[in-house]
Amino acid sequence: MDMAVPGLQQGAPYAGMPTWYAASANPAPQRPVLQGAQRATVCVIGAGFTGLSVALELAEKGIDVIVLESERVGWGASGRNGGQLINGYSRGLDVLEARHGPAVARALGAVALEGAAIIRDRVARYGIACDLVDGGLGVALNAKQMRALEDEQRVWAAHGHAGITVLDREALRGHVQSDRYVGGILDPLRGHFHPLNYLLGEAAAFEQLGGRLFEHSRVTHVDDSGPRPRVVTAQGEVTADTLVVCGNAYLGKTLPRLSGQIMPVSSQVVTTEPLGDLAAQLLPSNACVEDANYILDYFRRTADGRLLYGGGIVYGGQDPASVEAKIRPGLIKTFPQLKDVKLEFAWSGTFAMTLSRMPQIGRLSPKVFYSHGDSGHGVTTTQLLGRLLGEAIAGQHARFDVFAELPHPPFPGGQRFRAPLSTLGSLWYTLRDRLGV
Repeated sequence: MDMAVPGLQQGAPYAGMPTWYAASANPAPQRPVLQGAQRATVCVIGAGFTGLSVALELAEKGIDVIVLESERVGWGASGRNGGQLINGYSRGLDVLEARHGPAVARALGAVALEGAAIIRDRVARYGIACDLVDGGLGVALNAKQMRALEDEQRVWAAHGHAGITVLDREALRGHVQSDRYVGGILDPLRGHFHPLNYLLGEAAAFEQLGGRLFEHSRVTHVDDSGPRPRVVTAQGEVTADTLVVCGNAYLGKTLPRLSGQIMPVSSQVVTTEPLGDLAAQLLPSNACVEDANYILDYFRRTADGRLLYGGGIVYGGQDPASVEAKIRPGLIKTFPQLKDVKLEFAWSGTFAMTLSRMPQIGRLSPKVFYSHGDSGHGVTTTQLLGRLLGEAIAGQHARFDVFAELPHPPFPGGQRFRAPLSTLGSLWYTLRDRLGV
């Protein structure tokens, strides 16, 4: 793959991260490696969406925070995803009402739009250059999916979001020049951005407020047996009054009590060569797009006129032999006119999925909080959960408890069989999508 793309920073500041995001990242400093013994009021593990969200939330309150990152800011899924702001959760509010009752559904619905609002507020407040664009589409490939999107519009309206518009096939073509879809919904509160640049902007704001951020500082051990949690890395340690664990799928086996609750899942993304005027012809309104399949595809324009296209999950987190081979067929079905297009970047990112498809936040002990398992809906949900974690650490538990009290059933088959069993289930739902039943 030819990575020499004119006008992009080749690998700077993220050499070894072969993504379009890394190549187009804003300048960022090399943060220090943690060395020696450090003290903080709060220590956060992970400088991705959740970790930086809670860290900035606390720094804005004047709380002394240290963030430890095993690689670089945004190195994991937070800096590799599709960059789409999709409101809500991986399960609809109607599904959550059926599972947990109307009171829980109302509480979850009341905060479901807050994550995207936090992103927009921070972009404006801190002047973060991340190509933020408003507007996003959910699109249907058959009549059954279209009915489901119409139901989604009605459910959102019942929870106070009345701005979603239902589009028939002809109206949708004003946004997506593809014959593949029968209709869709347009949500003005969705949107898209450059996720890595957003994270770099959050990190800079956090440091300006006095926060300390250490990169290449992988946590090797956590001791929460004493009055204050102690976090150990290869060259140093942090003692804090409170620890927040936000490693998600990249936490590994550092805290087995957490890793057993989630399953790593990889998702693949490609970006084309610059398309010139063709990019605007394919997506005239510059809205991002997500289809309604069980294993969905998503795509959007980039600020430099490429098409970014993703999907193709792999349960267990393994990368496919060829990202391009996994993604190109869907891209060509959507836009046949791109059959000969060059794909200049192709990469994988790993997110954490729960059996319920709802994020998990809670406590491992009175002084150790955690958040993980956003299940493919992490861009906006992580911002919300970072705020709720900040509230709980400051002593305000009401909104945090709504999520913390949700049940977290284990995967059938345990860690050994969860991936193959999930794959079998996905094959059934994929067949239903193809048959439109």
